[in-house]
Amino acid sequence: MSLSWILVSAGGILAGLALVSSLPRRRASRHRRGHLVRLEARQIRVDGRTMHARVSLDAVPDDRIPVILVHGLGMSSRYMVPLARHLAPHVHVYAPDLPGFGLSEKPHRALTVRELADALAAFMTAVGVQRAAFVGNSLGCEVLVELALLHPHLVDRLVLQGPTPDPEARNLARQVLGFLAIAPFERWSLAWVALADYARAGLGRYLQTLRSMVDNRIGEKARRVEQPTLVVWGTRDYIVPHAFVVSLAGSLPRGRLAVIPGAAHGINYSHPEAFTAVLLPFLLDRSERPSALS
Repeated sequence: MSLSWILVSAGGILAGLALVSSLPRRRASRHRRGHLVRLEARQIRVDGRTMHARVSLDAVPDDRIPVILVHGLGMSSRYMVPLARHLAPHVHVYAPDLPGFGLSEKPHRALTVRELADALAAFMTAVGVQRAAFVGNSLGCEVLVELALLHPHLVDRLVLQGPTPDPEARNLARQVLGFLAIAPFERWSLAWVALADYARAGLGRYLQTLRSMVDNRIGEKARRVEQPTLVVWGTRDYIVPHAFVVSLAGSLPRGRLAVIPGAAHGINYSHPEAFTAVLLPFLLDRSERPSALS
């Protein structure tokens, strides 16, 4: 049985499960979206290539630091939209598609975690953001830890939601099973967003980036992150073990853990209200200032 067959089958099953289990929520979610702010899509030249990003338009107090949302493996800023709309009345929000994903330009080869962090730093320069708070999901957490170590002056604080675990804690079978197990606890439409984004990125890029993730030991690197960091985990996230997030939060010099009951892996998409309620006190807390960074 090939890896591509497993991934495609898992995606198809997830789509079916999510659709059947979440039909009652469709009307409610449509109603909620009508009361939230709009985002503007932009194409931005970054180091000679084009990056697509969604940017909030609402005016916010000048003293509030902007927030950059970073997507997970194979995904794009598209599934960050629900969270961005909830945050936008309070902070200026940027949600880029990392190079190779979504509507951003695709390099000939997949970028490593380190190169994705460098691309994110270059994106900030291109849009004129000198420092920001960051919220990452899954692969996005690995990129943000790398960013905090490589470009610490850019990072005010971090939120790591559903951080991917060390290689010892993951294997293909476990990830596929966890992927299927979370389906009933995600919004139905996340399945279609994921499948469209996976198709746009391509299986080869997905696997190459996954290999870089496996080689990247976020647990060890997190011990050197000096910025205030909030680790967020959902009790239905069967992809990321609870023991891992507890250990990760404890290893961060200025880390803390927040748990959202009933949420799965895609909290930014499926539970944006609960996520925002956890995020805003941390993002707006002026007593949480970063240490002196070089």
